[in-house]
Amino acid sequence: MLAQRVATALVLLPLLLALVWYAPTSGLYGVLALVGLLMAWEWTGLMGWAAKARRWAYTVVCGLLLALAWLVPGRDALLPWLLAAAVLWWIYAVSLFRGFPGNLGKQQTSGLPMALLGLLLTVSTLLSLAYLHGLPGGVWKLGYSLFIVFIADTGAYFAGRAFGRHKLAPNISPGKTVEGAAGGLLATAVWALTAGVHVFKAEGAQVALLLGLTLVVAVASIIGDLTESMFKRVAGIKDSGNILPGHGGILDRVDSILAAAPVMVLGLYLTGL
Repeated sequence: MLAQRVATALVLLPLLLALVWYAPTSGLYGVLALVGLLMAWEWTGLMGWAAKARRWAYTVVCGLLLALAWLVPGRDALLPWLLAAAVLWWIYAVSLFRGFPGNLGKQQTSGLPMALLGLLLTVSTLLSLAYLHGLPGGVWKLGYSLFIVFIADTGAYFAGRAFGRHKLAPNISPGKTVEGAAGGLLATAVWALTAGVHVFKAEGAQVALLLGLTLVVAVASIIGDLTESMFKRVAGIKDSGNILPGHGGILDRVDSILAAAPVMVLGLYLTGL
């Protein structure tokens, strides 16, 4: 399993970096939209939808919304409101962790609110990634933002293995520990104070703002991971799909980014970085 995970990562990471580096923003969004269709299909699995016609219909609706979100006039003016809605959901999601699993049942994760949530999170995340890419120096800013998630996850893994004693959310993801999360946050703090300062050309008070935003984004990535794990437990599935050998589905790989990307872009709006 570990060998599969490493092999898949070694294939996907260069492809992702090449896309970020060489593709125009419109091309990047086009590829992300295709990934969004796969995410929508897997989201119907989290909702427990079995009928393929229903799942295809949802995927088509998601695709139409992704196209509309890109083509609508005044997209950048509407984006902060969309991001605010997504961030409010992630804040609310934290309140579900403590009472899980007694507070969340299949009926609550199979209806219209869950369907609308999937559309909100998919569209807001992919627009956020494209927005970052389109900024001045956007290739570096998008890369920096993605690596917040990667570094937080890697730091948490190694810190958890070395020092993990206290479970972070045992009813949702028994393998995650408080010490692991702290290690991931420490690693992202180092990332902010080294690469981040260079990418955003931060000086003085801006360094503190960037550090704070980076840590908040890292926390959001943990919340995204736990939330998808929570939904998978309700659905009674181990992985959201099987398209990525050793990793599971697309949602299993982007669950942290679903939360981190909107938080990052909204944070940039609010801090002026």
